[in-house]
Amino acid sequence: MASHPDYSESQAPVNWFEEWFNHPLYLEVYSHRDNNEAEQCVKTILSLSALDLKKTDSLSVLDIACGAGRHALELAKLGYMVTGNDLSPYLLDEARKAAQKCSLPLQLSCCDMRLISFESTYNLVVQLFTSFGYFDLKEDDQLVLNKAYHALQYDGWYVLDLINPLHLQRNIVAHSSRIAGELTIIEDRVLHKERITKRITIIPPRGQSVTFSESVRLYSRQEITAMLQKEGFTLATIVGNYAGDLFVEEESPRMMIFCQKSVHRASPTVGGMTLD
Repeated sequence: MASHPDYSESQAPVNWFEEWFNHPLYLEVYSHRDNNEAEQCVKTILSLSALDLKKTDSLSVLDIACGAGRHALELAKLGYMVTGNDLSPYLLDEARKAAQKCSLPLQLSCCDMRLISFESTYNLVVQLFTSFGYFDLKEDDQLVLNKAYHALQYDGWYVLDLINPLHLQRNIVAHSSRIAGELTIIEDRVLHKERITKRITIIPPRGQSVTFSESVRLYSRQEITAMLQKEGFTLATIVGNYAGDLFVEEESPRMMIFCQKSVHRASPTVGGMTLD
């Protein structure tokens, strides 16, 4: 089991994700990410973990970096007991309003993912839509995996959804522009060392433009699986998109990793491919 430094909330500086994810324009920029995508993703997760074969109201789920609750709400609709955690009060308020509108029970927690303190509580922990790799230090990313491990009951599942770095390197679009409602959105992307950085300029029909940045560390399959195993996870499978197709390192846009907090550990393989 890995050891980790204590991380005090008072030590945390203001980061890009604290500013950007708490801004009302965030949901407008990503309005093309709809509930159909979330529904497909949730269906794949439940099928591959075989949790769809169990009684839903007896199972609890933690959605780390839940945002406005797209995936958490889909899980709640199916009858799961869901907790959504996020650092953004604005996004959590949007999730709360959406849950109330649908009369869905949804527990919400507002804290830095490095400070999550749940112990052996959940049957499933999900971390989706590239909500991992935000921090400057790899040790902080490792700490998040540790928090996810401790939040799970034994035999519980952790599903981590990342960008596939090889696919990104081969298909990156350095500059793009699009229209979202009345907004013009210009996005500039740069790959530098182990990170993808995106500069987002938002131009309204009237008034001043505003600019935000996103920066995410990219992990190879070998590196992230080693980090998961360091915490004690047993690797089960990796899929390459939200439909659940098998991960192909050179082609898959996503790298969605399924692993368990297991009492008995086995040698992990995916389609005959060893994950060690």
